[in-house]
Amino acid sequence: MTIHSGHPFPTDDDPVRRLRGRVTSRVSLWTTSEAGLTVSSLMVANGDPARVLGLLDPDSDLAESLEAGAPLVVQLLSWRHRATAEAFAGVAPAPGGPFRTAEFEDTGWGRRLLDATTWAGVRVESVEPRGWSVLVTATVEHVVAGEDDEPLFHHRGRFHR
Repeated sequence: MTIHSGHPFPTDDDPVRRLRGRVTSRVSLWTTSEAGLTVSSLMVANGDPARVLGLLDPDSDLAESLEAGAPLVVQLLSWRHRATAEAFAGVAPAPGGPFRTAEFEDTGWGRRLLDATTWAGVRVESVEPRGWSVLVTATVEHVVAGEDDEPLFHHRGRFHR
C-alpha cells in the first residue's frame, strides 16, 4: 500500500470506472457474524417487504459467505468510522482482523458496530452476478434510524464528510 497526495487512479482510462468514481455515495458496512465489507453501492427500496440492494466485490469474504437466507447487518457509517471502513475495505492494516478496529455487538443478523446510529437487520434473498460485482438483494426485517451526525461519503476514491 502506498500513501500519496495524488489522485488514486491517475492513469485509469476506463470511462465507466471514472463515471462510478464521480457518483458520491454514502458509506455503509455490511456484516455477518464472521465477515464484513465496506459498501458504497447500495439502494433502499421501500415496499412490503422493503429491500436493500448492494453491489459487492465477488472476491470478498463477505460475498463468498452469503447465500439465500443468510442474516446480515447493514449499518451507515459516520466520519469517525473511516478507519474501520478502510480496514473492512482491505485498504488499511487490521491486526487481528477488521472487527478489532471498533466495538461490535452480536445481533440476530450478525455483528453490529456498537456506535452506528442507523442500521438494519436484513435477510439475504438472492446473490446474483452483475458485471464485475454480485448484486445482493435482502429483505429488511428491522430498522433503527438514529441521529445522522457527520455521515461518511465516498467520492473519487476518497472519504468525505
